[in-house]
Amino acid sequence: MKGSKYACLLLLGLALSQAVAHDLSQDQALKLLKKGKILSSQTFIERALERHPQARLLELELERKHGRYIYEVELLTVQGQVRELKFDASSGELLKDEEDD
Repeated sequence: MKGSKYACLLLLGLALSQAVAHDLSQDQALKLLKKGKILSSQTFIERALERHPQARLLELELERKHGRYIYEVELLTVQGQVRELKFDASSGELLKDEEDD
């Protein structure tokens, strides 16, 4: 009985996490770009580096969250900070720029 409760909670947790954010593949991103639904990833890399000159790109992800396409850019600054920037992939709007834990 205890194992089945754990399994149910695990499945519920997985279902909720997928409902909140879904990472997209490169193929999916390319299709969205060609349809004009999102801007290019290079646009967001450049915008992030403009905000944090001399930083290094660590990671770039495109996800769908709450019905919105979001580019998440992680940078390593020259001070050794990891910065996480989130952009609306369709409009280009900066949604967040903060130190990543």
